[in-house]
Amino acid sequence: MDVSRPIVEFYGSGNEAERLSRGIGPLEFLRTCEILQQVLPEVSISICDVGGAHGVYSFWLAGLGHQVHLLDLSPELIEAARRTAQQVDVPALASVQVGDARSLPYDDRTMDLVILQGPLYHLQDHEDRFRCLREAFRVLKPGGALLAFGITHTASLMVGLQRGWIWNDDHFKMVQGEVTTGEHLRPESWPNLFMDAYFHRPEGMNAEVQTCGFQVLGTLGIEGPAWMVDRYDEHWKDEVHQQRILQVARLVERDPILSPHFVCVARKPQDS
Repeated sequence: MDVSRPIVEFYGSGNEAERLSRGIGPLEFLRTCEILQQVLPEVSISICDVGGAHGVYSFWLAGLGHQVHLLDLSPELIEAARRTAQQVDVPALASVQVGDARSLPYDDRTMDLVILQGPLYHLQDHEDRFRCLREAFRVLKPGGALLAFGITHTASLMVGLQRGWIWNDDHFKMVQGEVTTGEHLRPESWPNLFMDAYFHRPEGMNAEVQTCGFQVLGTLGIEGPAWMVDRYDEHWKDEVHQQRILQVARLVERDPILSPHFVCVARKPQDS
C-alpha cells in the first residue's frame, strides 16, 4: 500500500490552513514558536521545514532572517504556500516543493536545522520513521539540530475526557489502542477524527531518534493541559487568562505527557 495517498487525500480537504487559527491551534502556534526560538541562533541559518504544510512556520522563520526550505507531501498545501509567497510583504523562502520526508531532495550536510512537524506521526511503520530520521540526519551539518514533533499517546484520551466522547465504546476502543500500542485507528463511526496515525510515548520518540544517530537534548510538551478547562475559548480571548494558559504550558513543558503535542530536541554529533 502507498502510505502517501491517504495523507495527500486527508490534507487535500483544506482544513489544515485553518487549524492553527481555531480551538487550541493558536496556543500550539505560539508555544511552537517559543520552542523554536530556544534553539535558533541569532545569525541566519539554513532550515528544512519537512511536512511544513502551507508554510505558516516557514514564513515566520524566514521573517526572522533564516533561509528556509519548505517541503510537504501535499500538492494542495504547497500550492497554498506558493500563493502566500506571491503576496506583498511576505518573506521569501529559499525553496518550496512537494516531496517525501523519506527521500529528501537536499544534498548531504547542507542544513543547520531540520523540523519534522508531521512525518513521524503520519508514518505508522517504524521502518518508514527510521528512513525519515536518517534522511534528516543525512542533510544536517555536523552539530545541526533536529526538532522531531509527535502526538502524545494520551492525546485522544485527554480530548475524549474533555468533550465527553470517552463514554462512546468505539471511541474508547480507539483510545485503548493508542495508549497500549501507539496505533491511532480512526473508527468508521467517527469519520471526522484525525486520520490513522502513530501516537508516540515521549520515551519511544527519543529511542527512535537515538537509534538513527542523534543525541537527544530534551523533550518538551507544546500546549500543556490548560486547554482542558471549561469554556477554554472564552479564557483564551481574555489577555490575562491567555497568559496564564501559556504560563501553565511553560511550567509543565518538561512533562510532555501532559500535552497533546510534544517535540524531541536533538543534535547530530559534530563528528558525524
